[in-house]
Amino acid sequence: MLTRKAFLTQLANGGFAIGLTSCGGGGDSSPAAAPPAAAGTCSPSSIALNHGHALTIPSADLNSALAMSYDITGAAGHRHDITLSPAQLAQLKAGQTVTVASSIGAAHSHDVSSTCA
Repeated sequence: MLTRKAFLTQLANGGFAIGLTSCGGGGDSSPAAAPPAAAGTCSPSSIALNHGHALTIPSADLNSALAMSYDITGAAGHRHDITLSPAQLAQLKAGQTVTVASSIGAAHSHDVSSTCA
């Protein structure tokens, strides 16, 4: 049997090719860590009060001169969107963290923090 510590170590080192999501329900008060980003993409460092939402930002979008919108529905069963301005995309490209609020869906929203390495 794989221990929790061994599982998390393998996950952090890219030993598993799975995405993790929180269980359904109302979420909790702590941000949920995102799965590692796939090659050529950026992923959020956290989605506050997460209950299955996911975000992937293609690295090519970091060069956009237009605002880019992303659906973060994931496995949550209801939709939220975020929009990143060209300035925020440039911040991500420079390795900075950007935090934005999602649209309101199912009577709530989420703060989404993203970082691209």
